[in-house]
Amino acid sequence: MDDTLQGKVALVTGAARRLGAAIARRLHAAGANVVIHYRGAESDAAQLEAQLNGLRKGSALRLKADLLAPIAPQALIGAALERWKRLDLLVNCASTFYATAVGEIEAAQWEELIGSNLRAPLFLAQTAAPHLAAARGSIVNIADIHAERPLKGYLVYSVAKAGLAALTRSLALELAPGVRVNAVAPGAIAWPEDGQFGLAERERIVATTPLQRIGDPADIAQAVHYLATAPFVTGHLLAVDGGRSLFL
Repeated sequence: MDDTLQGKVALVTGAARRLGAAIARRLHAAGANVVIHYRGAESDAAQLEAQLNGLRKGSALRLKADLLAPIAPQALIGAALERWKRLDLLVNCASTFYATAVGEIEAAQWEELIGSNLRAPLFLAQTAAPHLAAARGSIVNIADIHAERPLKGYLVYSVAKAGLAALTRSLALELAPGVRVNAVAPGAIAWPEDGQFGLAERERIVATTPLQRIGDPADIAQAVHYLATAPFVTGHLLAVDGGRSLFL
């Protein structure tokens, strides 16, 4: 790969599987030491940690945490600092995604979707900020193209991601010039594993994507790597969607 992140430390939330794992691998390949946060995917996190440490000894650390717990930000960032004495990059990738129909939305659903997609990134950023500033580091949030164009049937998720987009821009103002803050807004990258989108819906999404296919987690990882190393970019939401937002 390259050495653009040589000696730097990255904390990636939701890093055990799918997009988060791809991001962790990409950053590690660029020389970063990586904190692999996970909540329930113990086996996947352990496997990724072993793989990365096999490539470069002592370069990966897996940490379990429920991001809705108030102690989670300090626990995660504290562990990274204890291990490597610095923090250069925070990637807020952990997310919860499911439909919420108007008229049937429950308070617990609001708390979970807002908590994972908006509240956790805020408090992680707030806790990490002084350490990132000391390293002239950055934050990359994983938003969604539906932050700006809501996804029908997914009201609370859309609101949460819209909040994350606003948080990205606000933090870019608040934390400048010491910390850059950006976001990647994925389109259709990896289909939900719980079957939320049936075959007909998948075909419709591909048909309304100019590049006529879905993306790969590696596309998001590449975008995160770019934003993490772009010294004059802050407050930007980068759509990685094959052009699909042109049709929304």
